[in-house]
This record gives sequence, structure tokens and C-alpha cells, in this order.
Amino acid sequence: MERTVIAVDIAKKVFQLHWVELDTGCIERLQLKRARMLEWFANRTAALVVMEACCGAHDWGRALIGLGHEVRLISPRKVRPFVQRNKTDAADAQAIWTACQQPGMRFVPVKTEAQQIVLSLHRLRAQLMKTRIMQTNELRGLLYEFGIVLPEGHAALLRALPDAMCDAMCDAMCDAKARLPAMLMDSLDEQLRRVQQLQADIGL
Repeated sequence: MERTVIAVDIAKKVFQLHWVELDTGCIERLQLKRARMLEWFANRTAALVVMEACCGAHDWGRALIGLGHEVRLISPRKVRPFVQRNKTDAADAQAIWTACQQPGMRFVPVKTEAQQIVLSLHRLRAQLMKTRIMQTNELRGLLYEFGIVLPEGHAALLRALPDAMCDAMCDAMCDAKARLPAMLMDSLDEQLRRVQQLQADIGL
């Protein structure tokens, strides 16, 4: 390759670099603290920088592109077969360097900040939806234990649940053998309000 290929293994505090100098063929390894990363690359000739597509990689990629380097991100699954010894930061950096030069290797495009914002919003919404499913399933299961059968699906459940809760509350007030124990009513009502708030947040 015309440019030096520098593989970077990203970590929380110390990054491991691996590259081969084009002029001498010498294998170089270097540990860099996070605070010195951009300073080090700012003082290097433009290179091809390769990292795993993991947390923080897109942000570092944009910063390195701003310094004039070319950046490629590679899926961790594509790197794993090239780790030839015990898993260490140095071994991972070497595996990234080796993997990126394989014929036909596919890379992950560096996302723009706007793309990352949209992706983050989708992930946050997906988390809310997952929480809603957990809570509605829990409500459905608890009520079924007391003989109250509610329809499948969160939308149908939310439509049927207020009436079911109201009927159960009336039963609790007038019948000593009500299907729902009175001591559960407040907790179930709080759970219903949480689910309704989740539903409102998801709809935003």
C-alpha cells in the first residue's frame, strides 16, 4: 500500500497501535493514552487508520479524518480469526492490521454525527419498546393468576386493562371474595400508569 497502515485497538484509557514502517519494514507497536491519541496522529504523515467498529470508533474516525488520515472500520467478527495468540491489546491490534489487508475485506463506513444521532434515537426508542413489552407481559401474567384474562398485544391490553381494573376494584369494594386482592390494586394501578407513560414516550 502507498500509505502506512496503522491499526488501533481502542480501549477506555490506553490505546494499542500496530503498524509496519514502509521504508524499513520494521514492525512497530505503541501504547498511547487517550489524551495523546490525536496529538500523535496530528504529527504523522497521512496514513490509513484501521479500527474495529466498536463503541467510540465512529467518533475517533471523524476526528482522524479531520487530521487528513483515511479511516476504515472493520467488524470485530472479521478480526477475531486473526488473533493468533492469547487475547491482549497488542494481539488485537496486530489482528486488526492483518485482517484489513485481506482481499475482499468489507469495511463499515464511518458514520457522520447526524447519522449517529438518528441511530441513537432509534436505539433509545427500541429500549422503551422492550421495557413496555416486559411490563405489559408482567401485568397480563399477574392478572391471569387471578382469573382475569386480557388480550394479546400491548395496544389491545391497554384498551382492555382500565375496564378490567375498574371492575376488579368494584369487586374488591363489594365482595369479600373479589378476584383481585385489594392490597394489589394500588401497585397494579401504578404499573398501569408506568406502561401508559411508556406508551406516550414511544409515541413522541
